[in-house]
Amino acid sequence: MPNQVWTENTRRLADRAVDGCTFKDVPFGKLRRSHGEAYVKQLSTTLAPSTVKSRTAYVRIAVRAAILDRRLANDPLEGVKLPQVRKTEHSMRIPTADEVRAIRAAIDPAWQVWIDVMAYAGLRIGEASGLQVGDVDFLRRTIHVQRQIQNRVQRLDILPPKHGSERVVPIPAELVARIARHVETVGVFGDDGWLFGTPPSPTRLRHYFVNAGRAVRVTDVTPHDLRHHFASGLIRGGLDAVSVARAMGHSSPSITLNVYAHLWPDAADRTRAAATALMTSASDSADRLRTERA
Repeated sequence: MPNQVWTENTRRLADRAVDGCTFKDVPFGKLRRSHGEAYVKQLSTTLAPSTVKSRTAYVRIAVRAAILDRRLANDPLEGVKLPQVRKTEHSMRIPTADEVRAIRAAIDPAWQVWIDVMAYAGLRIGEASGLQVGDVDFLRRTIHVQRQIQNRVQRLDILPPKHGSERVVPIPAELVARIARHVETVGVFGDDGWLFGTPPSPTRLRHYFVNAGRAVRVTDVTPHDLRHHFASGLIRGGLDAVSVARAMGHSSPSITLNVYAHLWPDAADRTRAAATALMTSASDSADRLRTERA
């Protein structure tokens, strides 16, 4: 059983992470820390630090499985220094409302609601691609996020959402109306009622999104940035970290705070606002008292 698990899952994961890299050419049982250092260095020459971190995490999942299966004695990536990732507040790109509307108007009408569910319901690209009409409760105005689509080599996988990400998202009435119009004009696909294909490839939809952005000269926004757009709107609306975490599908509020803490007003802002409200209330009370005495 361990060998079967290794062959079917972790080996495939490792192959994806080291594809095109010299790390892949080393016999697995002979991997050393020097190979791990060379692997990270090679990735760092062409990929962003966050991507290097993700690729390395995939490899380490496979390596740890191999150690448990006694195929490898030590983790060759243990202690290897990774490139520093920019702080979230400096690297996060939050598109404006005008930019979201412009990209939506430039994309094919068949994909406009796909943009809507990311920008106004916070779905990840794979979750949006995996929506079925049965996931939408038109009366209660909710979307049940219960699957995601992932690209694999020459195929698509239909999987449950990330751990802790299955959720029911309350959505605005206008989004419900847009989904209803989409079903009426574009239709659904297959016996399962897929909203955007049978189902569509997230990679293909990302390509359509990029082309639409170029058409309106918004070239630095990605589909995932629409999720930031949604989160920032919730925070501006006064929602607390627990409520935002539930809407975003984070497994805990601590994840939400790690990503979006810089968007919440700090303690000084809240103190100042509370004191301002207190002074305003006191001034209004004094004015009313003087009026009554007069």
